[in-house]
Amino acid sequence: MAVTHLGSISFSSSMPSISSPSLKHPFNLNKNKPLIVAAMSDDPVREWILSEGKATQIKGISPIGGGCINRATRYDTDAGSFFVKTNRSIGPSMFEGEALGLNAMYETGSIRVPKPYKVGSLPTGGSYIIMEFIEFGASRGNQSALGRKLAEMHKAAKSEKGFGFHVDNTIGSTPQINTWMSDWVEFFAEHRLGYQLKMAREQYGDPTIYERGQRLARNLGPLFKNVVIEPCLLHGDLWSGNMTYDKNGEPVILDPACYYGHNEAEFGMSWCAGFGGDFYKAYFEVMPEQPGFEERRDLYMLYHYLNHYNLFGSGYRSSAMSIIDDYLRMLNV
Repeated sequence: MAVTHLGSISFSSSMPSISSPSLKHPFNLNKNKPLIVAAMSDDPVREWILSEGKATQIKGISPIGGGCINRATRYDTDAGSFFVKTNRSIGPSMFEGEALGLNAMYETGSIRVPKPYKVGSLPTGGSYIIMEFIEFGASRGNQSALGRKLAEMHKAAKSEKGFGFHVDNTIGSTPQINTWMSDWVEFFAEHRLGYQLKMAREQYGDPTIYERGQRLARNLGPLFKNVVIEPCLLHGDLWSGNMTYDKNGEPVILDPACYYGHNEAEFGMSWCAGFGGDFYKAYFEVMPEQPGFEERRDLYMLYHYLNHYNLFGSGYRSSAMSIIDDYLRMLNV
């Protein structure tokens, strides 16, 4: 939901090992070198840059706009530039989930993503993440390259555990539940639609959208008839603010909400992503289009409309309600 960039990570002895209720195993971005939680200091970001970041001088610090949930900053040093994201109210588990997702995508060697370096707590509360700084070129570039490389990532990274992710993470600032399940339709109904519908009922006292949405969630099966569904690594929040191009014109994707799911779910934010014909043509050359793709497109958009409703208010309710009602009519339930 917000704009980002990321390099390698550490946590330290003044904090417990990184296992929190939302994390199912300790944070470990590098298989050969465990990630360590940052030791507390007055300025842990500066401390890391001037030690593990190999810099001896910070030449400049400048804010970067675009994010609506976190603060983004560029640090220019004699060892290169770093991208830093901070949040003054949320602990490190959110950034830990983001870093695990970035690292999973990075390891596919397909589409470019910023490499995460470090996640830690701020001494005054909140948390930060330090990552590789990528110099951007044009905000819009080769849609064919974007479609092809995204498909290559989906094709390269599959999970033997089923659908879900190693940790729960966030979609924007909303918790995203990633408990492993073997059935995609059940996973999407419970952990995507169901979770958002419950939030809407609790936050807004909205029984109508909850009841109709749950009726849809219980009857998704016919939309997946004759479809082969594999648990592909997804970025999870792919909209125009989370994708760009580097100085060489290569596509870059940022700020993920990763999990392993049906590849078509990646297009759920297409209503504000600007995917064109060239994008889909290149994508389907690598990952062939499945029967019923067009009928499922709005279903995957529904998850994100519900999330926007929960995050930003009633302006998104009518879009979510319209999709739910259309599917109830289509499925005759």
